[in-house]
Amino acid sequence: METVGIHVSRYGLVITLLLIGVLKFTGGEAQGIEPLVANSPLMFWLYRILSLQGVSNLIGVIEIVVALLIALRAVSARLSFIGSIGGIITFVLTVSFLLSTPGAMQFSHGFPLLGDAGQFLIKDLVLLGASIWTAAEARKAF
Repeated sequence: METVGIHVSRYGLVITLLLIGVLKFTGGEAQGIEPLVANSPLMFWLYRILSLQGVSNLIGVIEIVVALLIALRAVSARLSFIGSIGGIITFVLTVSFLLSTPGAMQFSHGFPLLGDAGQFLIKDLVLLGASIWTAAEARKAF
């Protein structure tokens, strides 16, 4: 079961990044991520140098490259490690949107509740964990 879990975690992460990356090339996705990126203290500046679609395309290219690098584990642990670090950076950024996007996290009676954006983003916490694990596993191999 552990071996199956390892492969499902790694290649599930790869497929998820590929699918999300490809979607970034659509107009609807570019518009959908705009409030997340625009409100991010780490990424808002991208709209000053690129168009709405340009920012989305850039993010899509990064996600696809990260996915392909992680997928190369059987060929090169080093390349997979680099891809996993890219995944960690990607998902740290997207998890940070929970704190920077208005309405993503709402507090009620001292307890955080997820708004619509928060419900969309919370999965990235699991993907961050998978990226950390794939980085650690690949690092052990070289």
